[in-house]
Amino acid sequence: MRVIVVGGAGYVGCELTKLLLKNDYKVTVYDLFIYGDNLKENKNLTKIKGDIRDKKKLEKIVTNYDVLIHLACISNDPSFDLNPELGKSINFDPFEHLVKISKGNGVKRFIYASSSSVYGIKEEENVNETFSLKPLTDYSKFKAMCEEILLKHNDKNFNCCIIRPATCCGYSDRQRLDLVVNILTNHGYNNKLIKVFGGSQMRPNINIKDMCNSYLHVMKSLEKNINGQIFNVGFENMPVIEIAKLVKKVLGGSINILQEKSDDLRSYHISSAKIKKILNFKNKFNIEDAILD
Repeated sequence: MRVIVVGGAGYVGCELTKLLLKNDYKVTVYDLFIYGDNLKENKNLTKIKGDIRDKKKLEKIVTNYDVLIHLACISNDPSFDLNPELGKSINFDPFEHLVKISKGNGVKRFIYASSSSVYGIKEEENVNETFSLKPLTDYSKFKAMCEEILLKHNDKNFNCCIIRPATCCGYSDRQRLDLVVNILTNHGYNNKLIKVFGGSQMRPNINIKDMCNSYLHVMKSLEKNINGQIFNVGFENMPVIEIAKLVKKVLGGSINILQEKSDDLRSYHISSAKIKKILNFKNKFNIEDAILD
């Protein structure tokens, strides 16, 4: 089976590529490699340096793949807000063109990495895929708009599946330290001081190993179970202050936690029951594993 991972050199993409190769897929990674190339050479791996905004290059590259996994984006709200115009030009503007290229050039299955942040702030616990979308930021708004575009093109010959991940955590060969578990672990280990802004905000988390496993699981699933479907993928819903306390417990030693006020209202509490029920996907790793990694 031939798979192309757009954004395959990023935090999740790097680990997903390794997992796909381990499972004997022929993998093409299309990425700008702006954080370097952390992918080891492999006879089943093709690396192509390219920009998702380069329509002509994509038209040449995306041909006759069994699966396309779309991970490429400016990730998360703070990063997007650094340059909103740049973010839109990457996260939204080229999206429908890529979908049309994929559909027209024989891609059978298109898997899109959206975000659980599309739900906005919800009072209810265990927010599932039937809840209304009320994105609070441009980052999450464009994720929701891309979902709508993709489902419009879904049909029996072009299977589209949307994943709404929780916040990832854990180690990758292309490490990120701006994600909540990772940054708290970094500060706890290196500074012996963890600053928590707010603390009551709920954050659904998923270990990066399980995040990658979920994509592999969707790839292996029957068409009838994933075609036109949306799946939350998370595991532990935990307030930020509790994550900080868990980091302190796992690392041990003398680590101080300092709470400060925050105007960051983002709070999500998602249910991942659907992917477990329909696809029998089960998490194998938790936040503590991510901290240790």
